[in-house]
This record gives sequence, structure tokens and C-alpha cells, in this order.
Amino acid sequence: MIEGTSDNFENEVLKAEGLVLVDFNADWCGPCQMMKPVVEAFGEEHKDVKVVSVNIDDEEELSDSYEVSTIPCLVLFKDGKEVAREIGVISPKKLAKMLEK
Repeated sequence: MIEGTSDNFENEVLKAEGLVLVDFNADWCGPCQMMKPVVEAFGEEHKDVKVVSVNIDDEEELSDSYEVSTIPCLVLFKDGKEVAREIGVISPKKLAKMLEK
């Protein structure tokens, strides 16, 4: 999993070809910690999807620009454009369904 920052977000997500899953989270967030192993397992199973983790406390500007008000917030990008978004704790099956959008 790649740590997303204001410095690398454009290259890692917006200029990336293909699918990128961005996990907006925080260390203090219990549901985020529950989702972390799910997101990591997803990344292992879907090698064609780049997974980027953004800590909203460290990257407030990024979370504000993507209107992240509730975490965990998973945003799927395809070729730099947002194509799907899920908020809260979701099942691995629901996470995989995001790829169908």
C-alpha cells in the first residue's frame, strides 16, 4: 500500500493509468482500523489495482478537496477520474463490487 500525500497524489492517483483505490482514513478511527486488513487483502488479491492510503489528519487539504467528511472513505479512480465511492466499514465482497462500476 502506498502512502498518499499532497506531494505524490497527482502522480500516484490522478496521472495513474488503470484503477487506483484510495483509502481515506485516520489512526484514531476504529472503523478505519477494521478496514485496513480488508483493504490490504484486496490489494494482494487485485494486483491490477493500485492501493493508496491517505491519512486525513496529515493530509487535510486532500480530504477537503475530495469532500471526505466521514471515514473510512474508499474512492476508486479509473485513469485519474473518480468512478465509485463507499463510506464506512464494508465487506470484502462489496469492496470487490466497486470494480464493476
